[in-house]
Amino acid sequence: MTRRTLFRFVLIAALCGAVGLPAIAQGTPPSSASEWTDLASTLYDVMPNIVYGRQNNTDLKLDLYLPAQRTTPVPVVVMIHGGGWVVGHKEGMTLEVLPYLQMGFAVANVEYRLGETELAPAAVEDCRCALHWVVNNAAKYKFDVNRIVTTGGSAGGHLALTTGLLTPEAGLDRGCTAPDNLRWERADLTRPKVAAIINWYGITDVEELLSGPNAKNYAIEWLGSQPDREKLAALVSPIHMVRKDSPPVLTIHGDKDTLVPYTQAVRLHQELDKAGVRNRLLTIPGGGHGGFNLEQMRNAMQAVRQFLRENGIVAEQ
Repeated sequence: MTRRTLFRFVLIAALCGAVGLPAIAQGTPPSSASEWTDLASTLYDVMPNIVYGRQNNTDLKLDLYLPAQRTTPVPVVVMIHGGGWVVGHKEGMTLEVLPYLQMGFAVANVEYRLGETELAPAAVEDCRCALHWVVNNAAKYKFDVNRIVTTGGSAGGHLALTTGLLTPEAGLDRGCTAPDNLRWERADLTRPKVAAIINWYGITDVEELLSGPNAKNYAIEWLGSQPDREKLAALVSPIHMVRKDSPPVLTIHGDKDTLVPYTQAVRLHQELDKAGVRNRLLTIPGGGHGGFNLEQMRNAMQAVRQFLRENGIVAEQ
């Protein structure tokens, strides 16, 4: 079985439990969720392990999930896995692409350098480069650059925030590979624009996790013993990136989370409000660090769909 066939097999198997119909089906739409399953290999293309950049002899890869028939540009979600920046892999997010396919998105499921390969801020840099790759390849894959969404959970939530909130002036885009047709041209700062961020219980203040009552080993490991580690932690903390022109943010966070303090979600919400940025904090009462029950997940996904509709990224369905 080829890698491409394997990915299609996984996707089709996952769709067996899906509800709803894809908004982008061509011709006669599937009449049921089970028919969507039957037609999934025709409705979608999966392109695994596309190299979006290279850093320190490491290929940076993403998996691309695409509506097969794209007559007009489609919205795209940049999906980023969690794991405290030190563990995890993109394949663990395979099932999480399903709601976005159903809504008509293309999905770029991103791998990045973990702490064992490169300490902070490598993960932040890589995800910014993945965003540049999406913009640079928009014409090729029919991405709508005005409807790019970033999302992830835990460290992936943090990276979804930094990917969407950072600007080139922070200096973390400099390692991104320029397209071949621009490599030898004037190096203007390109400014990829994110339309919205969906942050699932992500870290918003890395500094807080390095010392004191909320210190976490995973954050200490990611920063290591680098000089000026507190200054670096501040540089990659979304709480310090909020601007009045920041994209809308939806944060979903359990108030009993012991791995990422719920107070970090509250503080980000306050900073966004202060700057006049459209945002919502959905608190999951009694919720921990993910692992939400079925009712909690239903409420969360309902909020995600409403957020995307309110911000003009998907149409009413």
